[in-house]
Amino acid sequence: MLAIADPTDLDDGPRTKSGTARMCVVTRQVKPVDELIRFVLSPQGEAIADLKRKLPGRGLWISISRESVAEAAKRGLFAKSFKRAVKTSPSLAADTEALLVRSTIEALAMAAKAGQAVSGFAKVEGAITGGQAAAVVHASDGAADGIRKLGAVLHQRDAVLTNVPVINDLSSDELDLALGRSNVIHAALLAGPATKTFLTRCQTLHRYRHSAEDGAGGKTSGHHQSEPKA
Repeated sequence: MLAIADPTDLDDGPRTKSGTARMCVVTRQVKPVDELIRFVLSPQGEAIADLKRKLPGRGLWISISRESVAEAAKRGLFAKSFKRAVKTSPSLAADTEALLVRSTIEALAMAAKAGQAVSGFAKVEGAITGGQAAAVVHASDGAADGIRKLGAVLHQRDAVLTNVPVINDLSSDELDLALGRSNVIHAALLAGPATKTFLTRCQTLHRYRHSAEDGAGGKTSGHHQSEPKA
């Protein structure tokens, strides 16, 4: 939905029947807030991402897209929208991605603490064959052989495990940090509220990294894959 609005009033943006919506200052599109990242100014006048949308002060909204955040910084849209001098780090897009990664790691750690995550090839295989896996996670730098084998197991259980998301947006080191183990390559998430939170944050991270492939703010089904790690 397109709309014309004063970008300096984004926190007072339009409301739709489905809930609150705001305008992306880059694309000038009005979207649900779940498809946007809110930015505020720190006391030092620096633009920072407010992922939980709770920080005080007026907010500026940008589509969940690394490309869009970089474009906003390049075009000076923060200063124009806030109508004041704004410190915009050249690494703002990368810094925002780092915050999204940390948020995703924290969500996975909470899922593990709640007993909703298991790791290791055998345990993941058992969760799949037992019909308990609500999601399967592979390290982005995991070896293709193990990923392929667990994919085959998941395919065999397809009648029971319908539409189980397969995620590989975190590296082995990041999975280690979240799960408190070393050399984690595979994990499975069990049903529960902590798992839902993790999946939501994974979707946001993935969208931020890859939305430009299908247009700003668009959804993609692919996953990042880097060099394999044995």
